[in-house]
Amino acid sequence: MLKTRSLQLERIDTGDYTPEEYDRFLREISFINRVLGDRRALKKTLLREIEGRNLRTFSVLDVGAGSGELLRAIAEFARKDNRKARLFGLELNERSANAIIEESKNHAEIEAVRADAFHLPFADNSFDYAICSLFTHHFTDEGVVKIVCEMNRVSRRKIFVVDLHRHRAAYFSYKIFCRAFGISRLVREDGSLSVLRSFTPEELKNIGEKARLEKVLVKKIAPFRLVLEGEKKKFNRR
Repeated sequence: MLKTRSLQLERIDTGDYTPEEYDRFLREISFINRVLGDRRALKKTLLREIEGRNLRTFSVLDVGAGSGELLRAIAEFARKDNRKARLFGLELNERSANAIIEESKNHAEIEAVRADAFHLPFADNSFDYAICSLFTHHFTDEGVVKIVCEMNRVSRRKIFVVDLHRHRAAYFSYKIFCRAFGISRLVREDGSLSVLRSFTPEELKNIGEKARLEKVLVKKIAPFRLVLEGEKKKFNRR
């Protein structure tokens, strides 16, 4: 069951849900991400990078940003240390793009962009960093390479890709979590399938190398998160 990535599509990708189910999906995914470690992954990668470089101003593009949960975490981090941030959340889904704006009313530094991750509507080197979280497992390996290439194209410094670790313990732990917190059927079933569609560290590193990132590194962050990070390839000029 876990040796290779599942090719079965999630309901959220097929459109097999009602508007009410999707609204609940956004709320529950935001809750799950807070509890199960996406903010922790962000803190130990992107935010640590910004602190280490002592960047007083920076820009971030979040590809597949959902309702903008991580963007708001970045905004609060920047405000706490008197840093200036320009933050953009990209979503193809109109409801999600609207949710970024609706839930970020107190964060003027956050903007939403509705566009396709395969064709980012930005010039090369438009942002210091490009990130995505729990997004890439929705695509084939070839599709993920294309998305990572686009993220690399528009970033000046690094990219960070946060996703799930395909692991038996992750699969069964998620089922127990959903039962304990009364998670809806859509999120319960799609979340379990997300684990089956996700990656091993070796698979994620291979994707980074195929996307021609430099200094490719995959970190394991509890519980059951992987973070691919890499730098833009630098070419010698003569």
